Amino acid sequence: MLRLKLSVVWMALGLLGAILLSGCAAEKDATANWTVEKLYAEAKDEMSLGAYDKAIGYYEKLEGRAAGTPLALQAQIDKAWAQFKTNEPVQAVATLDRFIKLNPASPALDYALYLKGLVNFNDNLGLFSALASQDLAERDPKQAKDSFEAFRELTTRFPDSKYSPDARQRMAYIKNSLARSNVYVARYYFKRGAYVAAVNRAQTTVNEYRDVPAVEEALFIMYQSYDRLGLVQLRDDTRRVLEATYPDTLYLYPERAAGAKKPWWKLW
Repeated sequence: MLRLKLSVVWMALGLLGAILLSGCAAEKDATANWTVEKLYAEAKDEMSLGAYDKAIGYYEKLEGRAAGTPLALQAQIDKAWAQFKTNEPVQAVATLDRFIKLNPASPALDYALYLKGLVNFNDNLGLFSALASQDLAERDPKQAKDSFEAFRELTTRFPDSKYSPDARQRMAYIKNSLARSNVYVARYYFKRGAYVAAVNRAQTTVNEYRDVPAVEEALFIMYQSYDRLGLVQLRDDTRRVLEATYPDTLYLYPERAAGAKKPWWKLW
């Protein structure tokens, strides 16, 4: 009986060992014998197929095996793009920040800055935002500002980069979005009777974003707020600036636009 029990125990131990060995074999890195060139090629293939998660794994292995080489640096940039495509903007920006900090002389630095701006631009200002019910200007502007700063650094340091023309266009878009964000807040204050706060926020728009369309409404909010506060001189001065800068403004003369949508400030 004792022999039988020992036999069962040994069989169990043998089976357990076989399972453990099988598990170790299954966990063996299939890329262990790959060259770094093959690893990079496989990562690119996965990227082209849209298998971004798998590509990220390959790029991370490549960063470790080829550390300090041009191929490893390229892997970092490509990994950031893959992270962006898998809706991981925080990880993508962290990867790019690390690359920018550690490789200030890299020939790919202009692209890294462009990609950093693009990640924040799309995450906050998405290309399909027109389909959303919330106005871009109503959102937290932090990511828009981060995007703008990355694009500004790119266009300042690399004015002739092939990425700079697109970056400048995106900067103009962001600038107007940030201005509209201020106007949105100023309008909110005005509607709730906080006229001093409305003036302050609208004034910020006028001072910081002088060449964007949102300034027109900012001036009008200032004009209305001064009127409600009884500050006649400031009201009249603001009106003159508004009329001189925007002679065809519909804020003061909404009747000029036949069939125009009723402005938000018209309650009748």
